[in-house]
Amino acid sequence: MEIPHFGIPPELARRMSMAEQHEYLRTRLSRRRALVTAGAVASGLLTGCSGSGPTATRTPSSATSQAPGSHIRPFGRHLAFGADPRTQMRISWQVPLAVRKPYVRVGPRPDDLGRKVEAELRDLHTPELKGVRAAVEQYYLHAALDGLRPDTTYYYGVGHEGFDPASPEHRSTLTSFRTAPAKPPERFVFTAFGDQGVGDEAALNDRMLLRRGPAFHLHAGDICYADPTGRGRESDVFDATQWDRFLKQTEPVARSVPWMVTTGNHDMEAWYSPDGYGGQLARFSLPDSGFDPHTAPGVYSFTYGNVGVVALDTNDVSYEIPANFGCTHGRQTRWLDRRLGELRASRDVDFIVVFFHHCAYSTSTHASDGGVRAAWLPLFARHEVDLVINGHNHVYERTDAVRDGEVGRPVRVGGTTDPRRDGIVYVTAGGGGKELYGFPDGAKESYEGHVTDGEPVESFRWTKSRDTKAESAPWSRVRYRGFSFLSVEAVSGAAPRLRVSALASSGERIDHFEVRRGA
Repeated sequence: MEIPHFGIPPELARRMSMAEQHEYLRTRLSRRRALVTAGAVASGLLTGCSGSGPTATRTPSSATSQAPGSHIRPFGRHLAFGADPRTQMRISWQVPLAVRKPYVRVGPRPDDLGRKVEAELRDLHTPELKGVRAAVEQYYLHAALDGLRPDTTYYYGVGHEGFDPASPEHRSTLTSFRTAPAKPPERFVFTAFGDQGVGDEAALNDRMLLRRGPAFHLHAGDICYADPTGRGRESDVFDATQWDRFLKQTEPVARSVPWMVTTGNHDMEAWYSPDGYGGQLARFSLPDSGFDPHTAPGVYSFTYGNVGVVALDTNDVSYEIPANFGCTHGRQTRWLDRRLGELRASRDVDFIVVFFHHCAYSTSTHASDGGVRAAWLPLFARHEVDLVINGHNHVYERTDAVRDGEVGRPVRVGGTTDPRRDGIVYVTAGGGGKELYGFPDGAKESYEGHVTDGEPVESFRWTKSRDTKAESAPWSRVRYRGFSFLSVEAVSGAAPRLRVSALASSGERIDHFEVRRGA
């Protein structure tokens, strides 16, 4: 069947390469771009590494629909920090139709929502594919709250012309968030997982992690699986409405807990831009922390308390799935080197946590990605990264401390490690809710209460030629095939530490260890 060309005359499109088509659309769309910002957020077209997304546009907040605003109910609220979690919060949500004058009301009490911040409407169009799917229009709204007070609870509601969240009939939609403290708190908790999707187990993980009272949640990519194929191609199967279901599922936690996502291979949605990131740019507002968010939206950093967090996009370096390999032309890796150096030099930062999708060390179905190892592990070692969190493999797996590719120190369940001396612990937290994977033949599960020490696991890693190379994995310490998430308690003071626990969706603890500096 003929693939639609998104506004390029068919007779012209047939004579153009894909690169020429994207450049044609980039130039055409740049002339009619319209932006509305709230606060001090800086914006641009929904672009990727190579050009602009032909089907994703930002439109003024005065855009209209035919339905009365009173009949249009917001849903799918999700928060994210700005570059400074002490003073900035980004609020995002969805509406089923375009609305007039969207906004956020915010204030110190539910009955005092005096501040009104205009929101930006991002219209995302998924084209029809005859015989496969109908065209889909989705409308995402974003408001940037700046100038907030640290360590303060704010109440907020989202609305538009005809729907006022402060009115008596809509007061039940109000909720709250809390900004980061000005100084590192004595302790705080954050959670993490990847590979979530939509379903009962995914929703259960959300409910369980909310009980931990996290200051924020790290999502290591493969967010909703609207693209279940995961190859980053226009030929991938794709259902845009899966995002509607996902945001409804996630709203009970993400409306109050900043939901900090990065990009997995299933998040490369090729219908929207050359690299497939137009959809992510439409749905999320993530920190602008020195790396162009319109090049790779899943690349950013922030500091909360005594922990510096860095999010990376492994599609840029993955040997296994090369659709976006090299898409930042080395800029991401150079930014990473600079950012890790800045965080390690900061007196306020005790620990650096890095999270991304593809695994540096795992023995499950996708195993380890040699591209990740080659590009970034030397930087992690140089800057003494304290903890690395991945997804991609739908299991829980945790390494010993790894130094120079070898076990620097065994870290048994309940153990302690110092990254300066021992190396780095790598955690695969891919049990977020999607169908589970297994481990290689002969590799037994081994986790808290069920420890089974044995021979090293035989696995493989992906090479630059997209082949696999067999390797032994003596570093594989904990293996659990079940839905789960990571809960990390950061402790500051004279003896700073990260108390890392893995919890099954039942609440049972399946692993725990401590990261200390100067242990």
